[in-house]
Amino acid sequence: MTAPLLYTYRRCPFAMRARMALLQAHVGFDAQEIQLRDKPAALLALSPKGTVPVMQLPDGSVLEQSLDIMRWAFDGRDGAGWWQRAFSSTNSELVALNDGPFKQHLDHYKYPERHPDADATWHRGQAVLVLLEPLEQQLSQARWLGGATPCAADLAIFPFVRQFRAVDPQWFDGQARSATQHWLQSWLDSPQFAACMQKLPTGMRTPFPMTAV
Repeated sequence: MTAPLLYTYRRCPFAMRARMALLQAHVGFDAQEIQLRDKPAALLALSPKGTVPVMQLPDGSVLEQSLDIMRWAFDGRDGAGWWQRAFSSTNSELVALNDGPFKQHLDHYKYPERHPDADATWHRGQAVLVLLEPLEQQLSQARWLGGATPCAADLAIFPFVRQFRAVDPQWFDGQARSATQHWLQSWLDSPQFAACMQKLPTGMRTPFPMTAV
């Protein structure tokens, strides 16, 4: 049986959370790393929007959104309740904030050259207010958004916080948000993340991960 195929881009946080969920659910799949400036015709035929991640399933159906890929990954493979525990009202709101206003402020902060009329420092502050403050409050009550153990909401959000930190690590690490900092570092140090970030040959369908988790 042909394995599912994930079109991905290594540093994209949406693609990252899809890969993390597939790895956590122990789904066997192939991955194809794309070039953003030269997207493969096969990807565009499946999904004209041209953004990743996109997953083609063995039956030919296509998943075009990262959360849909995550949901599919855990469907029937979720004895630990990664998906079921993910979407309390609080976690649902955090994921919505992450994918909406936080991502918008993050883009203005990370890519000031694309937004010459924007104040990157202001957008950094707004990103903190929108997501990092409520996230810190939640993580101060429990180590993970899933409580005593992680859940899919953790996977859905941490790649974006990672990207936010990467703009100015010294500033991020100097903030008084120890719960969020420890939470993020736990993910960055995890074997799942190391597997998720393996470098793939561009444009080639490759079993993923190339080495065992």
